[in-house]
Amino acid sequence: MKALCTRLLALLCLVPGLAAAAEIDGASLSLAWALPFVGILLSIALLPIFAARLWHQHFGKITALWALAVLLPFAASFGGQATAALLAHALLAEYLPFILLLFALYTISGGILVGGNLHGSPRLNTGLLAIGTLLASLMGTTGAAMLLIRPLLRANDNRKHRVHVVVFFIFLVANVGGGLTPLGDPPLFLGFLKGVDFLWTVEHMALPVLLLSAALLALFYAIDSYYYRREDELQAHDPSPDSPLKLYGQANFLLLAGVIGAVLLSGLWKPGIGFDVLGTPVELQNLVRDGLLLGLALLSLALTPKQVRAGNEFSWGPIVEVGKLFAGIFICIAPAIAILRAGSQGQLAGLVGLVTAADGAPINALYFWLSGALSSFLDNAPTYLVFFNLAAGDAQTLMQQLPGTLLAISMGSVFMGAMTYIGNAPNFMVKAIAEQRGVRMPSFFGYMLWSGAILLPLFALLSLGFFLL
Repeated sequence: MKALCTRLLALLCLVPGLAAAAEIDGASLSLAWALPFVGILLSIALLPIFAARLWHQHFGKITALWALAVLLPFAASFGGQATAALLAHALLAEYLPFILLLFALYTISGGILVGGNLHGSPRLNTGLLAIGTLLASLMGTTGAAMLLIRPLLRANDNRKHRVHVVVFFIFLVANVGGGLTPLGDPPLFLGFLKGVDFLWTVEHMALPVLLLSAALLALFYAIDSYYYRREDELQAHDPSPDSPLKLYGQANFLLLAGVIGAVLLSGLWKPGIGFDVLGTPVELQNLVRDGLLLGLALLSLALTPKQVRAGNEFSWGPIVEVGKLFAGIFICIAPAIAILRAGSQGQLAGLVGLVTAADGAPINALYFWLSGALSSFLDNAPTYLVFFNLAAGDAQTLMQQLPGTLLAISMGSVFMGAMTYIGNAPNFMVKAIAEQRGVRMPSFFGYMLWSGAILLPLFALLSLGFFLL
């Protein structure tokens, strides 16, 4: 298989005229080229709410239509060579590494089952949330959320008030906890693929993640303790009596360590060997990383007993949906990024001016709030890409000359994904599982009342402390 892939790569590189990618001149593009990107994001945000049946049955077709809305006019305007180059860059440089990491984390974490049950006291609940927050940066927010949401719900199924437990779980495990490493949340991994150092993210995101997590955990403990002390809080009959915890599928923890090693390898090992595929450089270290991620996921499938995955109610549906959606997103976002790269010469010069001071310096507080606001209602991964390219589009420039701007984009994209159910993929998954277990979760806008009351004051303090003082 590897030999066949190598031959195909070599063959593509020999195709006359296609080895050099045609650069998109963003200054010459109108905003109409960004409409498919806006359309696909609005489809993801609104159709599951207002046309749920249509979306769940045809989201793949809808995504493909938006992608064709870019590719067909692009081919007519710039030719087949430029279109092939655009498609190769979107898929090889961005989509495949992104989806392979998610696939590996989702598959491996789905092979770890926490059995048994403990008493859902404030101390236990806070401890589980703290553990999940830490695990989110090691196994991804999706992996950590799917691993711990069911044990947390079982521990509290004799409680009258459980909504706050799930809401804070979404805040911490499905969002904030993923901010520490590029493994934790898709936006940060996209930054890693763009050249942001793994350890840069760890070093600069550590303090904001720690401060926000500590504040949320303390607030949760106070709220949970208030409810726990009420006389009518505990049911007379416990649907899930306490029993010792058991951990199944422990071999998958070693595979998770392998995922971390594979990602670090691609960032530290630079052999200087690569291929050119339709103008997109494909470096050896990235091919090795992606091959290792795929191999580790397949190894998890082979080693994990089927009953363990059955106990987790594991299914391929969520990762298939993410895979289809992001294939379309990475295609549709290409013209929008080209316009952003044109800066003041492009059609989004107004947005550039909004986040830029008179002396040309970026206004980091606005980068934080604007990237966060879009991440709240659109997916946070493409939002990160938009503002990454708006700021400079070059990882070295951002890390060395504009570290505060890169930090603002990272914090806004990761943290404010918790503001709505649609801000980050695990949010809706956690909500659905909680409702299956009998928790009456808030509506879309009801959840926003929770997030607005709790998170916005904390975000204001973070903005003041990191970007305004």
